Amino acid sequence: MRLTSSTKLETPVSDTHDSSTSSSPGPLKETSIDTDDTERVLRRDRRLHRAAERVSRWDRDLRRADEENLDGHGADTDAAQYHVRQQIENEQGHAIKYRSCSWQRTAALLFSEYICLAIMSFPSSYAELGLVPGIIVTIAVAVSVFYTSLIVWKWCLRHPETRDVCDIGRDICGNSSTAFYFTAAMFILNNTFIQGLHCLVGAKYLNTMTDHAICTVAFSGIIAAISWACSLPRTFSALSKVAAASAICTFISVLLATVFSAIQDHPKGFSTKGPVEFSIWPHTGTTFVTGMNAFLNISYTFIGQITLPSFIAEMKEPRDFPKALYAVTIAEVIVFSIVGAIIYVYSGSNYVTSPAFGSISNELYLKISFSFMLPTILFLGILYSTVTARFVFFRLIRADSRHRHDNTVKGWVIWSAILAVTWILAFIIAEVIPFFSDLLSLMSSLFDSFFGFIFWGVAYYRMRQADYGNDFWETRGWQGYAGLAVTICLILIGLVFLGPGTYATVQSIRSGYKADSFGGPFTCKDNGL
Repeated sequence: MRLTSSTKLETPVSDTHDSSTSSSPGPLKETSIDTDDTERVLRRDRRLHRAAERVSRWDRDLRRADEENLDGHGADTDAAQYHVRQQIENEQGHAIKYRSCSWQRTAALLFSEYICLAIMSFPSSYAELGLVPGIIVTIAVAVSVFYTSLIVWKWCLRHPETRDVCDIGRDICGNSSTAFYFTAAMFILNNTFIQGLHCLVGAKYLNTMTDHAICTVAFSGIIAAISWACSLPRTFSALSKVAAASAICTFISVLLATVFSAIQDHPKGFSTKGPVEFSIWPHTGTTFVTGMNAFLNISYTFIGQITLPSFIAEMKEPRDFPKALYAVTIAEVIVFSIVGAIIYVYSGSNYVTSPAFGSISNELYLKISFSFMLPTILFLGILYSTVTARFVFFRLIRADSRHRHDNTVKGWVIWSAILAVTWILAFIIAEVIPFFSDLLSLMSSLFDSFFGFIFWGVAYYRMRQADYGNDFWETRGWQGYAGLAVTICLILIGLVFLGPGTYATVQSIRSGYKADSFGGPFTCKDNGL
């Protein structure tokens, strides 16, 4: 119950006094009561005074929370914090504790998600867009993703019962079960496609390192099997240390690739397409299809809001999430821009590849830099498989079941089986869609349209509607109209991803097959760099 300064406290009536004596704690006549009664009344007065001070302090703190809360929902935030504390207390004594992530561990998870192999698609994207437009797009996408990530965080603060993005999909559509199942289908497909991408790239890595020692299908299967085994830990806190190592190795990998691209005499395949060329503006060969694919590749690397509700749901203190978000966003813009620009300038639009490791001519340089990418090739797929398994597991196992919180045979069998299904599907996707850049674009257009923009435009609208009513833009004045404009823009951007973005991706895939640029499904063809 919320207490305010107007809350009335009952004054206990002394058994030894009539109502006229006990109705007021005012001055007492020494002649009317004995010494024991005097001490008892004084103690009562002191208790009442302390209680009044506590009420005043609670009311003051709650008013301050109301003023400081970003959403104007201080009372809701106070209740949400109580809910989080209850979740943590309920997990005490269990072997598996989910609400156990600090903001530092959450930051490690974010770094492992964003500082990833997809960075190496930036040079080819800059080659299509031009250096200046490419960097502008990078910054613009980073700002939009940062803003929408804050919307995700604010929603989760209000709704601490949120377990994943599927809960949000249901809630922003008026508690619709149809919206929940649609979101769940998109959620599982997105995560499984990412797992498939990492099976594909893992096979590419093994082919590169071994000079195509065995069939590519076998390499893809090996990556899927190793990833399944490494996916078994059930909490994000347990994965966070590996996540930090993965992000560090990825940073070393892209740093080495950047240095090697700059110091090599010429890029791989040099002289077959003339001198190295780069431009600060789009070159004459850029079409709508290639330009849109470049934009989608950049966007895919930034957009990862789909995992944020799952991460926040396991934080000990969800209010600290922006600390992790600020750190990773600043690092993203710096690393992505520098790596993309330098490799593009030294490899040129006529020799750059995606991923950009393929532009390194020295075989030793290539293998050294690519090898440091192996941890993230494995871990990022592992992270997304864990996010999917968590969603399914929590729906199959009740919250109060010991199979969710303790190390039971049934619990681990179900968890392992869910992971196995996701990796089998990922392996199939990797073999049916055997291309890297266009697969990034396809995932970006189909899934990032919703999970990157449309959802969060609607979520912002719902929160403002709850705070200020259906006509919140009129109630809040210029702030309301600005918020409404941003909401509309987010939804429109998502529709551009979904419509023209998907069209451009499909056209690019068709062109690739016509040019015989891809291997067939379940092929043994060497896909190494």
